[in-house]
Amino acid sequence: MTLTLYNSLTRRESPFEPLEPGKVRMYCCGVTVYDYCHVGHARAYIVWDMVRRYLMWRGYDVRYVQNFTDIDDKILDRARETNSTMEAVAQRFIDEYFVDMDKLNILRADEYPRATHTIDGIKRLIHELENKGYAYASGGDVYYNVRQFADYGKLSGRKLEEMQAGASGRLETAEIEAQKKQDSSDFALWKSAKPGEPAWDSSWGKGRPGWHIECSAMVRDCLGETIDIHCGGSDLTFPHHENEIAQSEAATGKSLANYWMHNAFVTVNGKKMSKSLHNFITIRDLLDGNWSGDTALEGSQKSKAVEPMAVRLFVFMAQYRSQIDFTEEAIASARNGWNTINEGLLFGLRYGSQLSWDVEKTGQDSKAVQEFQSAMDNDFNTPGAVTVLFELAKELAKEGNVLVHQGKTETSPDLLQQKWVTLVNLAGVLGLELQPESDSNDAVDGLTDGEIEVMIQQRKDARKAKNFAEGDRIRNELKDKGITLIDQKDGTTIWHRS
Repeated sequence: MTLTLYNSLTRRESPFEPLEPGKVRMYCCGVTVYDYCHVGHARAYIVWDMVRRYLMWRGYDVRYVQNFTDIDDKILDRARETNSTMEAVAQRFIDEYFVDMDKLNILRADEYPRATHTIDGIKRLIHELENKGYAYASGGDVYYNVRQFADYGKLSGRKLEEMQAGASGRLETAEIEAQKKQDSSDFALWKSAKPGEPAWDSSWGKGRPGWHIECSAMVRDCLGETIDIHCGGSDLTFPHHENEIAQSEAATGKSLANYWMHNAFVTVNGKKMSKSLHNFITIRDLLDGNWSGDTALEGSQKSKAVEPMAVRLFVFMAQYRSQIDFTEEAIASARNGWNTINEGLLFGLRYGSQLSWDVEKTGQDSKAVQEFQSAMDNDFNTPGAVTVLFELAKELAKEGNVLVHQGKTETSPDLLQQKWVTLVNLAGVLGLELQPESDSNDAVDGLTDGEIEVMIQQRKDARKAKNFAEGDRIRNELKDKGITLIDQKDGTTIWHRS
């Protein structure tokens, strides 16, 4: 089977062919670190984590780089609001980023370059553009001459006349800056220093880089002049990625990326997520339960905590290029779906010993693997892949019920092990894994598996001594804690968690 993916640059699906056989160089636009990450960020980084994991599963050696924008007007504004510094604000929210992403089981990138650590590469790239006639200095600033780049607009499909300098709060609205430009479409590569703001020395005077040039420099410094995959949210297509292409390709004369990939938006109850609409939900609000419907709640109202794996599953229930609507119903569906998969993942831990599994066996269900790969090879069709996981998990859950109620199953233990190993491996490709609190060895209401077994033995001893009241008390105590006991005809007792 051939992996095909949709290329935003060509606007069509095509077979994936890396620059170097067996290796993939992948760059993802990261966050501007001035606030906590929200559910839109969760979708983006879960999606690209999935793409990376799948490429690795397909046998590719993937080098994955994701940047941090750690100098920006929003960061400076937050520093002023909190009587802090740009460096302190950036570091705080970089740390918070990792807290959120680690909970969502997102693999760490191979490298996290920061804009402020790439100043030399940025200045070098600007000088190259200046020497080639694509950039000009004006009053301490340096601008990119958009009309010099004939292919401008090839990614977004926009005409030059539709160009607006900047985006996402980075609009250059000051009249004095507009007067410095040769054309209103030109955008800043270097901005002259403002009083009280961080600045670096340069041949154009003290200043700091523009937003777009930062990623162009970081891509080249970390991965080279041409990479395999450049990805990010669809909101970055224009102007950020369009401007990256203009900068990098004008400087090198080579394609910046062979494949451009963009994930679609997350809406909340059909509306764009916005603080002004009071439907802005951070990742930690979601995981901690500080949300309800379309709004965030105060800490005292916590009630709807969502498991990290349910958040991942919510993302995978839509293909990455399709808009996904965040609603209580959608999250409830994802939670139910995760419970189904989770039960399947627990099957081996609960019944593997009872079925006398050989832990060395790693054979898989070839039909399920083929169906999973067929779905994922089709531009990462995660809904189709998740369907395969559900089918495996439901089969295992059915067999688990048979084992609980009958103590044995007519299905071959080898076949059950094969299905379980397949589920564990394929779910892992999507980063859907048992979390520590879900492991059957962990305590539930204060009881570990070992403690449950001790109580079952105490009940047996009580019944043997004809102290049936004590035996009933232990059974009821376990029942209250979600543990169901089933006495077998041969005198053994098996149990399961409700």
